[in-house]
Amino acid sequence: MDPSRILAVRTAHRKAYTWQDRAALGTVRLLRWGMDFVSGYNSRPADTNTPSKAYIMTEEKWITRFIFLESVAGVPGMVAGMLRHLKSIRRMRRDNGWIETLLEEAYNERMHLLAFLKLAEPGLAMRFMVLGAQWVFFSGFSLAYLISPQICHRFVGYLEEEAVITYSKAIRDLEDGHLPAWEGLQAPKMAIKYWQMPEGQRCMHSLLLYVRADEAKHRDVNHTLGNLDQNMDPNPFAAKVRAQVQSVTGSTGGLRQLRENSRKET
Repeated sequence: MDPSRILAVRTAHRKAYTWQDRAALGTVRLLRWGMDFVSGYNSRPADTNTPSKAYIMTEEKWITRFIFLESVAGVPGMVAGMLRHLKSIRRMRRDNGWIETLLEEAYNERMHLLAFLKLAEPGLAMRFMVLGAQWVFFSGFSLAYLISPQICHRFVGYLEEEAVITYSKAIRDLEDGHLPAWEGLQAPKMAIKYWQMPEGQRCMHSLLLYVRADEAKHRDVNHTLGNLDQNMDPNPFAAKVRAQVQSVTGSTGGLRQLRENSRKET
């Protein structure tokens, strides 16, 4: 991954235009409140660097939050990919490249979780919370995706917006010297191998930058998928579709032409 792109990641928010958008955003904000409560999250005010008793985010609490966040974030891509896979088989039609991207997202989120698990061992209480959250979220998201995939992708887009904010605040805390135990900490070997971190950029700070960049990508991908026709539009992020997009760049058809091609093929 290009280092300049990793450093260029910024928080962003897509305005909720429709009732579907507002429903997705409202659900994310409700879940954010619950996640803050479970992980003991208490953000330092952005306008001050003065330590206070109200600020309680230590390295341990950040890791707890990351683990809980990633254990939930790994669910949507797998659920969506699974349901689209079954739908493709049931209808005996091609999926237009969606499954590939969705499963890649789930795999990537799981790698985030495994990287953080190398830095901390969750207690029994945390494991039970993750188990309960996964069961509830898997069941609820599966039902929701059957009803409205578009709302679900918008929901994931807003969820990833919050993830980018969380990692940005952790990075700022580390850069401001509020997390001294992480200043000289090396990233786990599996993380170095997975992200192919170059020499000199294999510390905890770099790990957080790589993870944040992944979350920003998931944010943009899901907001884009939420804008598409869930049944007919090809996935513009799939490798094969990207090649097709490049081949028709000079034409006026664009995504519309790809959609027509997909209809003819099915």
